[in-house]
Amino acid sequence: MVTYQYRCPRCGPFDLALPMGEARSEQRCALCEGTARRVWTAPSLTRPGAPLTRALDAQDASRHEPRVVSGPPPARRRPAPPSDPRHALLPRP
Repeated sequence: MVTYQYRCPRCGPFDLALPMGEARSEQRCALCEGTARRVWTAPSLTRPGAPLTRALDAQDASRHEPRVVSGPPPARRRPAPPSDPRHALLPRP
């Protein structure tokens, strides 16, 4: 849905949400039932946030220059067991 703005000579401006491309040059005012003409305004364009922009840029780059891997990532190493023997007596999660 797109928000279109109309101006009634009696009541002033009002907005209507209509499907894109289905806005007429004139609409009926909801307050006075008079004829309101469509007002042309600048489009409301928003920019996506930085994380989305980075993800879209990475997606576009991988389309033309995919990263090549030679093998699976290395396995995570388990931490060394503690050297204090009292740690073995502690409860385990």
